[in-house]
Amino acid sequence: MTSKHVAQSTTTPNRSRTNRVTPASSCQLDAFDQRRYIASVTTSSNSSQFASDKAASSTAAAGSVQLVLASASPRRREILSNAGLRFVIQPSTIEEKTRADESPEALAERLAQEKALDVAARLSGKTPVPVLGADTIVVIDNDVLGKPRDETHAVELLTRLMGRQHRVMTGIALAWSDGREVLSEVVTSHVEMRPATRDELVEYVSVGESLDKAGGYALQGAGQRFVVEVVGSSSNVIGLPLEETLALFERAGALEAVGLK
Repeated sequence: MTSKHVAQSTTTPNRSRTNRVTPASSCQLDAFDQRRYIASVTTSSNSSQFASDKAASSTAAAGSVQLVLASASPRRREILSNAGLRFVIQPSTIEEKTRADESPEALAERLAQEKALDVAARLSGKTPVPVLGADTIVVIDNDVLGKPRDETHAVELLTRLMGRQHRVMTGIALAWSDGREVLSEVVTSHVEMRPATRDELVEYVSVGESLDKAGGYALQGAGQRFVVEVVGSSSNVIGLPLEETLALFERAGALEAVGLK
């Protein structure tokens, strides 16, 4: 399958979308996210999967086009499900590798594109199907922080973030099973963390939510206690920038596939 890559669009944080977070409060989302992101992303994965499966069944019965999410991430699944969108899940199997001299922005966008194209190439049928790929990274001092190898590594990653501001970048890409243009962009949020002691970090890591998160923390979970401020999209920090993703669907003509038209 061939594809053409549309020129990269990088979304920078808007100061009007600043969310101050306190340890005792729930994660605050920007105004658009609050309207669309109806329930907490901490809804159980099982209930989110049920919602997705139910939507998939009704769509198949109707014979209409269905968006495919090329990710196994519970956070992305829940963000889309809780916003009332219609989709099915088929995770990508690409190997996520960095390239020499590749910028963090280029890395996030490339991996999102590769994930979307990987799944799109495996889809069959005469009707074109849209596929959403996404990749989220945490960046500090221009270093990309991945998922921790273990709890000790998680504490090391978190130590680098405490008392400082870092960037969270999510590449989003929409491909089609018929090989048309791939639309993609990178959304960046800035996250300010408060200082923390090593004992606090060890205690947090013991909660068990660090190991499958880039940078070792979850804004929507107990990791919220360390976050002072988010400049930009909060749902981006969680795993998928909802407002920008919906705009991407509109640009690609995929609103009907997600049940918004």
